[in-house]
Amino acid sequence: MVGVGGDRALRRAARGGAGRPGTHSDPAGERRRRVAGTGEQDRGNTGEDTGEARGNFGPRPGSAWEGASGTRPGLCPEVRAYPGGVTDSPPRDPTTAGSSAASSSAGPVPRAALAAVPVILLHLLPRRWRLLRPRLGGPRVSRRTLLAAAGVAALGAVAWGAANVLDAVQGGIRRFTGSRWLPEGGIPPPTTFYGEGIPSLDAAAWRLRVTGRVTKPLMLDLRTLADLGVADTEDAVLDCTSGWAIETGWRGVPLTAVLDATAPAPAVAGRRVLVRSVTGWSAELPMDEARGAFLATGVGGLDLPAGNGAPCRLVVPDRRGLDWVKWVTEIRVA
Repeated sequence: MVGVGGDRALRRAARGGAGRPGTHSDPAGERRRRVAGTGEQDRGNTGEDTGEARGNFGPRPGSAWEGASGTRPGLCPEVRAYPGGVTDSPPRDPTTAGSSAASSSAGPVPRAALAAVPVILLHLLPRRWRLLRPRLGGPRVSRRTLLAAAGVAALGAVAWGAANVLDAVQGGIRRFTGSRWLPEGGIPPPTTFYGEGIPSLDAAAWRLRVTGRVTKPLMLDLRTLADLGVADTEDAVLDCTSGWAIETGWRGVPLTAVLDATAPAPAVAGRRVLVRSVTGWSAELPMDEARGAFLATGVGGLDLPAGNGAPCRLVVPDRRGLDWVKWVTEIRVA
């Protein structure tokens, strides 16, 4: 680019030196030179100029527009004289003006937008990380809060120890399930679900049905049940969900003897056994576990009380009292 003074000189030179003291103005000669330059441009556009690329509007060698150094004599070397005026840039080709304008207006904008994408991502990603990560600089816990929490924990430990001592003094040591131990060898307290009454059953009229996928269904009374083989008294722990547990002796018939009497199918080993009460309550056991249970008709050296499920109650040593079905009336192999 040229300075301000040079620009004025160029404009005066383009006007043929008009208004410049001591400069001769030759309008006719200027027009002749312009016409000659136009002819040179036309010849260049027709492909006669083999020395430069097609569409170059610069002056041809030896033309009236070229001086010794390729510029118009008397002008700055950086500025060339082109047809239509003196300027520091060549005129645009009318056939490519639209495409070059479109490329100059559309080309840099997408590049600038693509260049801004990493910057925007780098600006946004830390914020997203801060949303996903917990705050590292959260509020600090004061000494007063720590002391208060320690005091509450200490009071809880003291209360827990005092409760255990009180249970031990009263003879109420608890089992790992939280149930309080009752004196060993006694009769369990009678319990029912949701305050239901104890059903009244006639032991002489009571029957036990054994059905399901068996070869020989059975209908047993107390005498025929005992004929299957009453086992010796077996100690088992009844852990009631109401909060107490007792270990005592139970007398009855092993459930495996009842199942064998029905002649179950050969594939019955993988089946299950459903034991149902007269009240509708039931428990389902795998076949292997069912063979370890028994039907009790006595407890603590006495006949089974009505409140404990007389005339027949299911005893499952490895389960809590919820599955010790009382008042058993049906056994179904499924």
